[in-house]
Amino acid sequence: MGGWMHKIVGVYTRLFAVWVVLFGVLAYFFPQPLQIDKRYNMLFFGITMFGIGAVLEPSDFRRIAARPCLVFLGTAAQYTLMPLGSFVLAKILGLSPELAVGLIVAGCAPGAMSSNVISYIAGADTAYSVSLTTVSTLLCPLVTPALTKWLAGSLLPVSFWAMVSDIVWMVLVPLAAGFAVRYFFGHAVEKIKEIFPAVSVTFIVFICSYVIANNRSRLLAVTGPALLAVCLLNLWGLSAGYQVARLFGLSIAQRRTLSIEIGMQNAGLGTALALNQFGPQAAVPTAFFVFVCIISAAVLVEIWKNRPPRTA
Repeated sequence: MGGWMHKIVGVYTRLFAVWVVLFGVLAYFFPQPLQIDKRYNMLFFGITMFGIGAVLEPSDFRRIAARPCLVFLGTAAQYTLMPLGSFVLAKILGLSPELAVGLIVAGCAPGAMSSNVISYIAGADTAYSVSLTTVSTLLCPLVTPALTKWLAGSLLPVSFWAMVSDIVWMVLVPLAAGFAVRYFFGHAVEKIKEIFPAVSVTFIVFICSYVIANNRSRLLAVTGPALLAVCLLNLWGLSAGYQVARLFGLSIAQRRTLSIEIGMQNAGLGTALALNQFGPQAAVPTAFFVFVCIISAAVLVEIWKNRPPRTA
């Protein structure tokens, strides 16, 4: 890839937050182009996971093997703090069953791939972030449906195997395809690997815009409680992740990583799951979560990038 193209793609990817907000606003006022069959969301999210699989390297997995205890700690925190936090918040705030299920799906999702980039910019431990995201993503086909059924099954019917099937087709199959392309065509992929994050950004922006376009009539009615719940869930994940890392004596960089990793759920996956399993209204909290995560991450980056972490 040429130098000028590399710069353009890099700028486009870094402006992820801008595109989410801009196209979210456009989707609200001009919804018609995005009112399409929801099945396209599975395809679009699968494309993002294919791109992630294509850029992951064997060294990413060697990092996991080299620090199993740290990865176990982070993954356990990921799949306990956020699911339980989402359940408690939904109860306290008295959300409707659809919104409560959507919030719980967001809490039960794995870590967001964008957390790796945020960790790098914020001066956190990027290798640790990649390890945590990879493990939580590989576990999510079983863990996410199981937690959702356990926590949300009394609110709405939750089909465990249907959710497993969705995640397999949206996550595991595209990831495996990306791994295969990387393995067999690694040299060619290396030349264009900067494109894949940009493709992922594009389709995540589209999924969030789709939810907004198809929920215009519901947004004003649910914005208050849903937005409050999502903000509190995000703040809970960021603060609880940092404190857990501090409790176990992790370095400052690793504390930042765990904070970001737990606070930034893969709301793109959560949105696609909520749409397919529970309907458009359940996807509203997950779509909001994308906006909230991006805003809070931007604030943390500004605070942390000028404060290089000391060794704990």
